[in-house]
Amino acid sequence: MAFPDDLLVKCWFLAGPTACGKTAASLELADRIQAEIIALDSMTLYRSMDIGTAKPSAAERQSVRHHLIDVLNPEEEFSLADYLSLAEVACREAISRGRTPLFVGGAGLYLKGLLRGVFEGPPADWGIRHRLEEQARSDGEESLHQQLQRVDPTTALRLHPNDQRRLVRALEVFELTGQPLSSWQQQGPRPIDQRPQHVYWLSPPRDWLYRRIDARVEQMLADGLIDEVRQLMNRPQPLSHTARQALGYKEVIDWLEVDASRGAGQVRPGSADSAQLCSVRELIQTRTRQFAKRQHTWFRNLEECHAIPITGTETPAEIADLIVRASQPHSEVGSD
Repeated sequence: MAFPDDLLVKCWFLAGPTACGKTAASLELADRIQAEIIALDSMTLYRSMDIGTAKPSAAERQSVRHHLIDVLNPEEEFSLADYLSLAEVACREAISRGRTPLFVGGAGLYLKGLLRGVFEGPPADWGIRHRLEEQARSDGEESLHQQLQRVDPTTALRLHPNDQRRLVRALEVFELTGQPLSSWQQQGPRPIDQRPQHVYWLSPPRDWLYRRIDARVEQMLADGLIDEVRQLMNRPQPLSHTARQALGYKEVIDWLEVDASRGAGQVRPGSADSAQLCSVRELIQTRTRQFAKRQHTWFRNLEECHAIPITGTETPAEIADLIVRASQPHSEVGSD
C-alpha cells in the first residue's frame, strides 16, 4: 500500500523526538506556509487520552486547523494502513481549501509508511496471536522481545520490550512466512521526483531534551494523568492493545492494577503508594528518554529527512524560520 504520489509531493513534514518543541514550532510554520496540520502520531488519535499524549490544546487547534486528533475511541484498534487511508482524506481536504498539508509528530513508522509505502503482510492468525499473548502473560513481555531477537534482531532493535502488539505481529509474520518482518520492510525511498522535498526533523542536544522529558512527565502527573488513566480503566469496554501500550499509560495502568484500591482515590503524600508512584514517574521518564533515543535514530536513518539542528534556546518562531530557510534552494541543511 502506497500513499498517492500526487499528494505526497505537496506535503510538508515536521518530525522529531518527543518533547523537542514540534507543536509550538508547527503552529508558526503553518502560518508561514499556509498549512493545515495533520497529526503524525499513533496515540493522539484516541479520544480521552489527552494529558499523557501531550495533545495540542484547544486554543492551538483553533488557531490552525488540525486533522487526525480524537478520531478513535480507546477500545478501538488501528493500523498503519488505517492511518494512511485517513491521512489521504485529510490531505485532500486541506488541498481543496488551498492549504498545504503539514504532517507533525514523532511516529517514525507512520512517517516511513507515508514516504515509502507499507508492507501489509499476511492476515492475522488469531491462533498464533493468542498463543503469543498468553506467553506474554505467563512469562512476561520481555520473553517475546528475547524470542524476536533470535529470529529478527533488526526489528527487535527498534521495538521496545513492552510494545506487545508489534512484538506479536513481528513474531506472527515470521511464523507465517518463514522470513523476518525486517526483510519484508525493505522498501527504499521513492525516486526523487516522486518524494516530498520538505521533510524535516528537529535535532536537539540530548541533555537538553532529557531535561525537557523529565519536566514534561512531572507536569503530566501534576495535571492529572493518574485520574485520566483511572477514567479510562473504568470505561465499559477495555482499552485496545494499542491504547494500553501508550507510553505513560501502560506504566500507570500496571501500577494501578497491582492494587485495585488505588483506582478509587487520591494517593496520600508520604504513603507507601506515594513512594511507589515516584518509582512509576521515574520509570516513565526513563522509558520516554529511551523512546526519544530510538526516534532520533529512526529519523537520522531516513534519507528523505533533513535535520534541523536546534540548541534549545530558539523560540518557536525562530525554529520555523530555520525550517523555511532550509526549504529554499541552495540551503546548506542536508539529510542526517
